[in-house]
This record gives sequence, C-alpha cells and structure tokens, in this order.
Amino acid sequence: MIIFNLWRKVKQKLRRSRRPMWQLASGLLVPAAILSVAFVGDGVVSAAGRTNLEALPQSQAPAQDDGSRSVIATLSDMRGKVTVKIRRVYICGSESETIGLLSSVDTLRMMKLHPEWTAMLDEQGAVVMEQRIDDLSESCKRSAYFGMDKLGRLSLFDGEPKKEKVMRTFFQLDVNYMESSLPKERIDELVKGIRVTDKDAFNSVLSSFGDYAVERTEKVMKRTF
Repeated sequence: MIIFNLWRKVKQKLRRSRRPMWQLASGLLVPAAILSVAFVGDGVVSAAGRTNLEALPQSQAPAQDDGSRSVIATLSDMRGKVTVKIRRVYICGSESETIGLLSSVDTLRMMKLHPEWTAMLDEQGAVVMEQRIDDLSESCKRSAYFGMDKLGRLSLFDGEPKKEKVMRTFFQLDVNYMESSLPKERIDELVKGIRVTDKDAFNSVLSSFGDYAVERTEKVMKRTF
C-alpha cells in the first residue's frame, strides 16, 4: 500500500509538471531508490540481500573497532541467522553463555549497544562477543588463592596452592629480597595461600607483592647507584 501510494504521487507529479524530461528523470531517482529497498523486521536489507548498514538508525549501527570489523563485514552479507555467544572475561576467571540464533541485524544492534565489547567468529562460525569485567567471577570468589608456584612466581590458584591448580601467573618474585624485607609469617602465609573473595582483596595482595617483583626490584637497585 505504501509503494502504491508513492507511485500514484509520482504519476500526479508527472502530469502537473512542465519541466523538461531530463529534470523529471532526475527527480525520479529518489523514489526509484526507495522502491528498490525492502524492509525486513526492524532492520533494512537491500534488494541484493545485504544488510544496509548506512540505512540502520544511528542507535542500531555497530561501532567499527579493529576487533569487530571482520564480523561486521560478514554480518552485512548475511540474510539468515547466526549463533551468538557471550564470553565474560574477569580479572579472575571467565564464563561463557550461548544467547541463541539471532538475525544479522539484531546481532549488529547488540554490538552497537555494547561498543566496549569485541567480537570474533569461532571455528563453527558463531559470533563470540567478549565482555571484560573488572571483578572476580563467582567461581573465583569461592576458591581463589594467591600463592607462589614452584618457580617462585606470584600466581593465582584454584584452591590452595598445594593443589597446584594455577589459573593465572603474574610475575617472578625476588625471593631473597622478600625474605629479607617481610616478616616470616607473611611469607608463610603466601606459601600456604592467601584467600581472596573480592576485587579489593585481589588488588591489595597484587599491589603489596608487586614491590617484590624481579623487574621492579632490579629498577630500584639501579637507581641507588
């Protein structure tokens, strides 16, 4: 009905106008362009079947950062649906969730709503959006310990360090400098494992033992000469 009314207005304009035909032809370019676009759901798809990113409202067009450009290019050529997953990466731990099948337009809209996320395609062709969260995951809050591994590195363990389930390694510790500077009780605490249940405790332990990182202690020694 919209297309029929539009074409009727164009014919009325042709009958009333006395301008040369070349001017009338140029005036018909816009209506012709409108007729060549099909609207699908909330998104816009061209006659060739490609998602028209320029036609998307600003609130729906995704931000084209370096990590997402290839995904955007792939989605712009799609007509069907794609599996979308979200990977939440915490300062300790990670979680994955499958959102389900979404259209290319809905996937692009999600990327626009979260420009701080990065996106990639996995081996199965699913779109994986990665969200960085400045906190500990729930599993880490239940079982994370700071400790020292067998090579003398400050590490984060799943459970007590004696179980040797290293989740993340931070830096090499200057053990000699640490033993000469810290009370024995503090070193024993690190060997047994320092329990962390939130971000503040995590940052506190990391900061306090950061003073004994090999790189940092070497720089301090160089400044004393």
